[in-house]
Amino acid sequence: MAYQETHTTGYGSRLSSSFKQIGSGLVLFVGATVLLFWNEGRAVKTAETIKEAQGTAVHVEDVSKVDPENNGKLIHATAMAMSHDTLRDDMFGAAVPAIKLTRKVEYYQWSESSKEEKHEKFGGSEETVTTYTYKKAWSDNPVNSGEFHDPAYQNSNFVITELDDTEQLADNVTFGAYNLPKFLTKSISNSKDVTLAMDSTKKSMLNHDIVESLRASGRVDAKSLRDSTGHEGCFLNVSGNTVYMGKNPGNPQIGDVRITFKSVPSSEVSLIAKVSGNTFEPYMSDNGHNFSRIETGTVSMENMFQGAKDSNSAMTWLLRVVGILLVITGLKMTFGILSMLFKWFPALGSVVGMGVGLVCSVFGFAWSLLIISVAWLFYRPLIGILLVAAALAGVYFLWKRSKERLKIED
Repeated sequence: MAYQETHTTGYGSRLSSSFKQIGSGLVLFVGATVLLFWNEGRAVKTAETIKEAQGTAVHVEDVSKVDPENNGKLIHATAMAMSHDTLRDDMFGAAVPAIKLTRKVEYYQWSESSKEEKHEKFGGSEETVTTYTYKKAWSDNPVNSGEFHDPAYQNSNFVITELDDTEQLADNVTFGAYNLPKFLTKSISNSKDVTLAMDSTKKSMLNHDIVESLRASGRVDAKSLRDSTGHEGCFLNVSGNTVYMGKNPGNPQIGDVRITFKSVPSSEVSLIAKVSGNTFEPYMSDNGHNFSRIETGTVSMENMFQGAKDSNSAMTWLLRVVGILLVITGLKMTFGILSMLFKWFPALGSVVGMGVGLVCSVFGFAWSLLIISVAWLFYRPLIGILLVAAALAGVYFLWKRSKERLKIED
């Protein structure tokens, strides 16, 4: 069942909050501007590094022997990444020859979500109705239910035990006759399930710990902790790559814990990296940026460099969108006081708010485009000039629209 809270904020408090948001908005606006400028520099330097590396890299067909002639060169090669190191998690019986071993822990918990509805009131006050809903779900971390808003759900969560997620990397991973450093091995991602092998003694000990944890919690009937013969019930289930702490994996209860194990086995990989003796290091370009890449399977040098370009482009556009949205948000926070001054009459306040929002959005977008253009002027002047022209066109459009509105109002 949903739980609701209603809160009314007076006009004076809202006006005071708007004044305070001016400073926060300016900080956000400046920070977003810096982010946009920095991102363009990062994108250009990364693209230059990739281009330089692509012009330098050479394909090596056979890495079964360490070739002194390749020392110091940026190479592309494909071979088996192999490790004979046995990675272990003795607590749960995980032991496998692998490049990487990961343990992921999840907890079955009540989770809280909220939805707000705001209503403007005559006189400038605002009524906020917040609806809280609750559901059971697996969570990466224990959820503090003591902070839930509905008293009926407060302190409803607990966990049988708390464990850390872990990641182990093999110390010895070979690539033909070479040794792979950890900055490359940690990027190999073709993970597979690990079959657990836990002996009966270990199972019995862990099961006892679970029973004692449930008993101490006071959340279960003590009788349910024992089976029909009077012995401790089974609260530990090990199946495949999963350890389940709870009565029934098919019907999870609050407090149950699920631990899964995956490993990255020896497998064929393709890499681009600089040879350093019998190992590798990142390639450093003339602009000071590093480059290296490793992918699972047989991947041509051309496709690997294209993948690096695509990743750089995706990151660039993501940060551009984030930066533009932050710029607009900062402007709306800064100039939100203008609409707040008219909130005493809701209809008028809404109209002014829409106008402020529109102007901030258009100006924020134009400003962002201008900053991107200025950044490009430092790195790629020709394209920068074109972007500046586009930004100025946006400003002109905003000025023209404003002028037309003034004529209509007159």
